[in-house]
Amino acid sequence: MLSYLWIGANDVDASVAFYDSLLLPLGYEKDYSQEVSSYSLPDTIDKLNGPGTVHVGKPFDGGPATAGNGMMPAFRARSCAEVDALYAAGLAQGGTDEGAPGTRAAYTPDFYVAYLRDPTGNKLAVFFNG
Repeated sequence: MLSYLWIGANDVDASVAFYDSLLLPLGYEKDYSQEVSSYSLPDTIDKLNGPGTVHVGKPFDGGPATAGNGMMPAFRARSCAEVDALYAAGLAQGGTDEGAPGTRAAYTPDFYVAYLRDPTGNKLAVFFNG
């Protein structure tokens, strides 16, 4: 199940204005509590990682947003062990490491995630938020 979508932006203000004009009329609610703009549906309990959540901001690595640097689908796993297994499977199928599996306390104390790039260079995350 696709969980959240990160959309990289070079001009964050312009991008947020654009996504405001699309997502707010569709019923998304905007969260101003983060360094990025986050949009989620009203009935989404987990406003940062819930199904259908969209985040707009600068790429984490500080580089320019491009088709392969800034667009990052994230897929929710059922356990930390599943994150580990999916990370290994991705590497075995030609993916490259973009962040080994582990807890990222900067997000939440129990946010366990691995980052990969697919063979084309698109970044994705596999996470468990136990």
